[in-house]
Amino acid sequence: MPADFNWAIGGEAGDGIDSTGKIFAQALSRAGRHVFTSKDFASRIRGGYTAYKVRTSVDPVQSVVDRLDVLIALTPRTIEENLEELHEGSVIIYDGERTTMENIEIPEGMIGLDVPLKRLAEEAGGAIMRNVVALGAACEVTNFPIENLDSALEKRFGSKGQSLVDNNKEAARSGQDYVEDNYDHEFDYDLDTTDEDYVLLNGDEAIGMGAIAAGCKFYAGYPITPATDVMEYLKGRIEQFGGHVLQAEDELSAINVALGAARAGARSMTATSGPGIDLMTETFGLVATSETPLVIVDVMRSGPSTGMPTKQEQGDLNMLLYGGHGEIPRFVFAPTTISECFWKTVEAFNMAEKYQTPVYLTADLSLAVTEQTFSPETFDMDEVEIERGKVVDDDTIDEWQNEKGQFQPHALTDDGVSPRAFPGTEGGAHMSTGLEHDELGRRTEDTEMRVDQVDKREQKVETARTEEDWSPREFGDEDADTLVISWGSNEGAMQEAMEFLEDEGIDVRFLSVPYIFPRPDLTEDVEAADDVIVVECNATGQFADVVEHDTLTRVKRLNKYNGVRFKADELADDIKELLAEEATA
Repeated sequence: MPADFNWAIGGEAGDGIDSTGKIFAQALSRAGRHVFTSKDFASRIRGGYTAYKVRTSVDPVQSVVDRLDVLIALTPRTIEENLEELHEGSVIIYDGERTTMENIEIPEGMIGLDVPLKRLAEEAGGAIMRNVVALGAACEVTNFPIENLDSALEKRFGSKGQSLVDNNKEAARSGQDYVEDNYDHEFDYDLDTTDEDYVLLNGDEAIGMGAIAAGCKFYAGYPITPATDVMEYLKGRIEQFGGHVLQAEDELSAINVALGAARAGARSMTATSGPGIDLMTETFGLVATSETPLVIVDVMRSGPSTGMPTKQEQGDLNMLLYGGHGEIPRFVFAPTTISECFWKTVEAFNMAEKYQTPVYLTADLSLAVTEQTFSPETFDMDEVEIERGKVVDDDTIDEWQNEKGQFQPHALTDDGVSPRAFPGTEGGAHMSTGLEHDELGRRTEDTEMRVDQVDKREQKVETARTEEDWSPREFGDEDADTLVISWGSNEGAMQEAMEFLEDEGIDVRFLSVPYIFPRPDLTEDVEAADDVIVVECNATGQFADVVEHDTLTRVKRLNKYNGVRFKADELADDIKELLAEEATA
């Protein structure tokens, strides 16, 4: 396992927890360290427990673990919430001059550093900088060069004036100096730096970046946790590449406006979460019936109804697979890492246009809000390929006109994919409707044409099933007796869990599935294993149901649905327990 360090800050919503965590994560990244973050936040503007955790190492890290080395506690509850992750030698930084913290008891074996955060911040220019004072104290505890924090502060506050940047630097140094002057203690932590240059971004940002790279020219959305960052990333950036962002009045408007842009020939996208998918479902059927390429992002959260908007869950799988009245052809992609959020977004746009079929791109809260470091080469724009499918122009359109010279946008073809003419193409005028239609796009109730059009739309999926690569991502020993299958954001935790299991002599083969529909045939893989475990963040085992349906084999289910992501060490323990139960059964 990597020699990692785990840091957190906790308090109430409105205390600047998120911005403070991002500043520290950025500082670590700029110091050439790998970073993996985790957020615990309430679905309210002020009040309610909020925390931001950072795991860092000079080696890549892909998950969180149940251990905290340094904790900045702005409230007593912060210590209570993290007590199980603190250990002997953990450092707790707090402000004992605050009324709520003056009688705080530091657990036995841990080191409490009482630092007057507010007072030092006021001396530096304002109480609002108290968290930056705490970051300076953390730099002293970890022997982390404060110049790297300076760089992150300049990035965060540079647009607001140099005086504000200087005040924050002074606040950070006051925290560092206070610990150095008042605590004669040799701490166990020493954060090495490297000369590496890393990109730090979260899953929502990676989706937005992937959309721009794929040539997306229009985005319509309505703010909803945890998908809003997709729109925030695109706004101000997509315009530089000839695109446009529209904040619609609701999710129904968003998908309909996005559909209109796609009909006009633009690569178009919308993003939402489960409640928004509910509202978009009727138009989703129109997208498929009119054979319009559209990418729809679902960033899953805990449901049903409003549920827990800021908590983790993978509960939308059945809705994405089967949602909508009638039988609707679709593709469903589920990126398994933050970097794959980028690449799967590019692929989603290509598949949508190549097969003129809507694509669900589903991430989850853990992917959306987690920041992770990558080398810039991970997102090599020279590797991005754009496929626009069967687009006809003035020179080729006559091949797809009937004897009257009318363009046939729903022409029956062997592969199910019809020609597509952008508005303005000479001879390409046509219509499409949500009613069943003929090859010209005109409504019909002819029984033979109804069958032909339904079969044609379904054939597109069958064509893709044979022509595209739907392979899972594979890790571990291919000859291992134990096979673990998962989808979505669980990949990183499972990869590190395999290292824990290997240390105890347990070999595991792991298949991480990024394609939910169409999907790989796992029958031979399942039949070859003695034990098959499906890992996912929902209560009923929705993907386990899919695996059992496809392979006609019962599997073990490892489900988590308390609103918290899997952690690597926790996942390893759970798998060991399942295998032990099987051995004694």
